[in-house]
Amino acid sequence: MKKLVLFCIGIAAMALFPGRLKAQDFLKNAQVTGSFQADAALYQKDAAMGITSESINGQPVRMNGFTEVNYEYKNFYAGMRFEAYLPPLLGYDPSYLGAGVPYWYVKYKNDLLEVTAGNFYEQFGQGMTFRTYQEWTLGYDNSMRGLRVKFMPSKGITLTGVYGFQRFFWTPFQNNNRGIVKGIDGDFNLNDMFSALSDSKLKITIGGSFVSDYQKDKNMPYVIGDKAYTLSLPQNVACYGGRLNLNYAGLNFYTEYAHKINDPSKMNEYIYKPGNAILVDLTYSRKNLGIELKSKWIDNFSYKSDRSYSLNGVDINYLPAINKEHTYALSAMYPYATQTTGEAGIAGSVVYTIPKNSKLGGKNGLTIEVDFSQVNSIKKTPVNDTTPIGQTGTLGYAANFYSIGNEVYWQETQVDVTKKIGKKVKCIFEYLYQTYNKAVVQGHPEDPIIYSNIGIADVTFNVNKKLSLRWELQGLFTKQDNGNWAEGMMEVTISPKWFFSLSDQYNYGNSDASKQLNYYNVAAGFVYNTTRIQLAYGRQREGIICVGGVCRYVPQSSGFTLTVTSSF
Repeated sequence: MKKLVLFCIGIAAMALFPGRLKAQDFLKNAQVTGSFQADAALYQKDAAMGITSESINGQPVRMNGFTEVNYEYKNFYAGMRFEAYLPPLLGYDPSYLGAGVPYWYVKYKNDLLEVTAGNFYEQFGQGMTFRTYQEWTLGYDNSMRGLRVKFMPSKGITLTGVYGFQRFFWTPFQNNNRGIVKGIDGDFNLNDMFSALSDSKLKITIGGSFVSDYQKDKNMPYVIGDKAYTLSLPQNVACYGGRLNLNYAGLNFYTEYAHKINDPSKMNEYIYKPGNAILVDLTYSRKNLGIELKSKWIDNFSYKSDRSYSLNGVDINYLPAINKEHTYALSAMYPYATQTTGEAGIAGSVVYTIPKNSKLGGKNGLTIEVDFSQVNSIKKTPVNDTTPIGQTGTLGYAANFYSIGNEVYWQETQVDVTKKIGKKVKCIFEYLYQTYNKAVVQGHPEDPIIYSNIGIADVTFNVNKKLSLRWELQGLFTKQDNGNWAEGMMEVTISPKWFFSLSDQYNYGNSDASKQLNYYNVAAGFVYNTTRIQLAYGRQREGIICVGGVCRYVPQSSGFTLTVTSSF
């Protein structure tokens, strides 16, 4: 297999650079790296959970997998990724069904120029005007296929241009209504560009970008009352933005603003209002102390290369989340998803380490972290006395810049305490208070706002250099949704090869006694060099998984799961 891959890449390289490469040099002096992952499941029926053969569509055995190979020879790079969904795991879009090579590229790079043909991932600034990326756990991939050129004419200057179309599962470009995306970006490090600033303690970076999406107008019909209309949709939708980063000693300030012209789409009910977004991030750090303050404001800023698509996929840009992402099961039970139709948010974090050998810090010191985040609606007003807010075919509404509405979408206060006891014990204690507007975030208008208190204790005991034990105890307490939860977990690690875990989530507070279930899970794993194998058996509760404000629904399931990862 490896020889076949090398041969194919070699043919492409020699075609691009005739006369410069010899076959034996191409094979002997190259560097080849790669990775592999397979996630398989054997789902079973579970009467208590209401899981039947129909729930798993009569397909109890499922698998997601990929193999990626990358090649490097001097200034030449190439690679490809084979993917298979046979069929996709539950919770992943059924459109992934199939197997093939959705990602491949060839690239040439030197100090002045970098040219990539094929698929690529790219980001302008924080991604508010343009970002393509892959997140395997979300089943998300919006890679571009086309051409990318980076030009570095002098120190401190990077110019980037992209042209192509985005991946949409396995659908060929000509069989779908995706647009053609074009974009340019400039990044300028002033300290590197100007010798007068080279020794300055103030570091300054500025940047700007322009992106355009061309999608044919299909003259979409719509109905208001008893009258039918036809929308005239813009075929070119432009988005532009600028950014600034200042760093002085331990203080860092970053801000990015983006503006998008009118972009009627399914995401905004086909209104013609332009969109705006701004992100501000201020951090300060010194010994034993770190402080971060963030704010963001988003107004009608969904930007997709297919205006008729409203699910995860074909997003041209990315709107960063400001709330903290959680790894513990119960603190992550109600994750926040970015609301592209409009949101205003603030967040703050303070981390302080009480020094070692102090009265409060003790022998090993003590770290305290306090986090707060809140996201509200934005204030929307009618454009005139006769047009309702959000009416299709109109400007939709008016909103003053940085206006904040009264409806709370998300709020969280979190306190973490981390303490080492001696050389063998590490303790983490967390308390969180969350407010979660499920009606807005998950689109369930009948559901009330969820108010929850969450407590977590995480203790690790290193018995010796090879054996470690870890315990988790978690509790979530709420009077809404499914009521109270408790979770316990024990993990055993025998370095460097073995690990075992046993956990259980118990929904003991559910008002429906038949749903007061235990979601148990038993897992064992083995590590050999760069290969990791894990086998688990148990139940998966229904819920939402979010990474960076982008989310995926996970249905309840029961059965075996197998995960194999490796790299070379």
